[in-house]
Amino acid sequence: MTSSSVKGSVRRAVFTALAIPSLLLAPAILLAEGVSTAEWDISADRIIRYEDPSSIVAEGNIVLEKRVKLPPKTLKPKEKVTDWSTLLGEPAPKAVTAGEIDEQVKGGEQYETALRIEADWLTYDVDAKTIKAKGNVKVIGKDDTLLADEGVIRLETETGTFTEAVIKRKEDDLHLEGKAVEKTGLNTYHIADGWVITCDIEDDENPPWSFSAADTTVKQDGYAILKHAKFNIKGVPVMYSPYLVVPVKETRQSGLLLPEISSSNAGGFSIGIPFFWAINEYTDMTFIPEFFEDRGLMSGVEFRYTLAQDSKGEIIGNYLNDDLSDSDFTSDYYTDTGYTHDNSDRYWIRGKADHGFGDGWNSRLDIDIVSDRDYLTEFKSGYTGFDDSDKRFLDTYGRGFENRTDDTRENTLKFQKSWDGMSLQGNFLVINDVREEKDDPTPLWKLPEIKFAGLVPITNTITSFKWDADYVNYYREDGVGAHRFDIRPAISTPIPLSQYLESRAELGVRNTFYVIEEYGDGDPDNDYGSTENRLLADFEMEIGSTLLREFPLSGETYSAFDHQVYPYIKYNYVTDVNQDDLPDFDDVDRVLEENKITYGVDNFFHIYSGAKERELGYLKIFQSYDFTDTNDGNFANEVVDEPFSDVTLRLAFRPTTRTYLKYETDYNVYGDGFVRHSVESSYINRRGDFFSLDYSYLEGEDVEQLNGTINAKLFYNWYAEIEVEQSLAEDETNEANVSLLYLAKCWGIEFQTKYTPEDTRFMVTFSLANLGNPFRVDM
Repeated sequence: MTSSSVKGSVRRAVFTALAIPSLLLAPAILLAEGVSTAEWDISADRIIRYEDPSSIVAEGNIVLEKRVKLPPKTLKPKEKVTDWSTLLGEPAPKAVTAGEIDEQVKGGEQYETALRIEADWLTYDVDAKTIKAKGNVKVIGKDDTLLADEGVIRLETETGTFTEAVIKRKEDDLHLEGKAVEKTGLNTYHIADGWVITCDIEDDENPPWSFSAADTTVKQDGYAILKHAKFNIKGVPVMYSPYLVVPVKETRQSGLLLPEISSSNAGGFSIGIPFFWAINEYTDMTFIPEFFEDRGLMSGVEFRYTLAQDSKGEIIGNYLNDDLSDSDFTSDYYTDTGYTHDNSDRYWIRGKADHGFGDGWNSRLDIDIVSDRDYLTEFKSGYTGFDDSDKRFLDTYGRGFENRTDDTRENTLKFQKSWDGMSLQGNFLVINDVREEKDDPTPLWKLPEIKFAGLVPITNTITSFKWDADYVNYYREDGVGAHRFDIRPAISTPIPLSQYLESRAELGVRNTFYVIEEYGDGDPDNDYGSTENRLLADFEMEIGSTLLREFPLSGETYSAFDHQVYPYIKYNYVTDVNQDDLPDFDDVDRVLEENKITYGVDNFFHIYSGAKERELGYLKIFQSYDFTDTNDGNFANEVVDEPFSDVTLRLAFRPTTRTYLKYETDYNVYGDGFVRHSVESSYINRRGDFFSLDYSYLEGEDVEQLNGTINAKLFYNWYAEIEVEQSLAEDETNEANVSLLYLAKCWGIEFQTKYTPEDTRFMVTFSLANLGNPFRVDM
């Protein structure tokens, strides 16, 4: 056996025979600053080669890199040349006239580093293609970085075993440690006596929480399987499980989610343990069994799919055979809560879907079916409760559900297509009626409704032709329904009165035809014929003028603002038609006679910063005068003793991009004064603190309401949120939610209380980084 070494003035020597065994027959000593082969590079402070058996020993600052060939691409000239041919003793390539290539290129081929191994000491067995490394061992792959005291690496399979190892996954800040770690494949490991946290921590940092296990397997599908697992807080075990599955990828993974625990006076203790099933890349399901101590088992399932941004859907269903339900309304459950339902089968099915079919066609589906009105009040909290469901659907689809106390809940399927100034809409409406008393006619369904509207210019004129056509089949289980056809064609044109005046006139004719039907028990007061028809005309004209002035500003932020004034007068006329013989389904069936003028002035303010413009606010004031003064017995023709309408003022002000104020009021000129006030205000600062305050008042309706929201960072990692809905008219708090949130680097905890006149609940929610839904305790 022979050996040779390189020392002294040459600090770094590079041996290049890791992938080309024939180079081992070369002389034992190589002096170079840097060389490479087709696949591997190695550099170190000291390299020793042994020829029998064929092996290499390297010491000090060792870097071993595996390179893979890249697809050919256009070479980009650089200023420097890395002459690999000189280093490897190969014939010099032809000169590159436009500069040199700043990439590892051989024979026109390009490479990138696929694997990098660092260590203080390393030995390489050429025949077995294995490496033994010690001291500050680091294996850097595409997705993972492995740190260890020492290890054995099999180069052909890129597997190995390591001691006192740490694994860091780039994709989702996964951190694993173990006394003995075996790398079994691409991103797969077997760990003995180790722990895992799905959060990025420093090497010497004590994790705030972790899962530890005697045996851990990290699989290619993105799961860590832990046997004899413990959940630790600051290294102290607080929970044990003989078997645990932890997702270790940000992509959706099937498995159990964190449980949700709650307690209430009515239902007692409850716990829900959801199971998430990632069916494929586009669809998933969550099974949500919840056990209530006093009620029984509530089963739940959620299905979601996402095909594109405009094609997605979600539906959730819950069912409970409620042990508390009793036809005896003197039980403690009814007397303590004030609930009135007597059904034991209780459920809520809700969902939404948006779908784009191409060629301008879009659809929307909304489902909201509940067993009884009390359900949405009793099951208001938690993941499947009304509050979370409403907020989640509102955030995802831009629309939530109707108020939880509504007795009639709409289920709709809508289609729409728009093109060339025209639109076609289809609508199916089904009502879920949860009223306790259903003596009145049942709600109207639309099966279906079709609307066709358009606005097209008349050739070579400034006049436009517009129309609104509507067909609806009104159906109800009991009562009067109808097929109704309504069409309103109109001519609209500007009137050139003056270059300083803007004027427009519109003349329309409206015809409404009914084919009347009776359903179920019908209506004993039905005096309608089998068919009815209504014909009326309407006319509208508006004249206004726009005045604009710009005012320069001397400030550094804004250069100018402008004030636009639009005074106008508008006349509306609708013919007087007796409509007593028509059924009354909606506002189409009762078109009031009109003969009035409306006059007002609109003010718009804009502010400028260089070339940028934003709206500063507006101020609108208007009032109407009604000329109708006859009374012939028609409901629409009552004597008008007070022809002047209320004076309406609408004000909006946005002094900064983060502040908004809106105020509306109606003032009665016949002595009642202000009969309506509405205030909306909000502010958000640069760090995200949010404040809003809304006030509404309506005289004669017993409405005076004040709603406020505060969402602010307090100090360090503490956040607070307060939501209050206060009825000033009834001197009662309708709802109050207070939350205190602590958000740390790898975990969070939220303390929350929810108050309603019916119930007060307290919740504690724990969340762990990258582990999906939070762990909630609800009391």
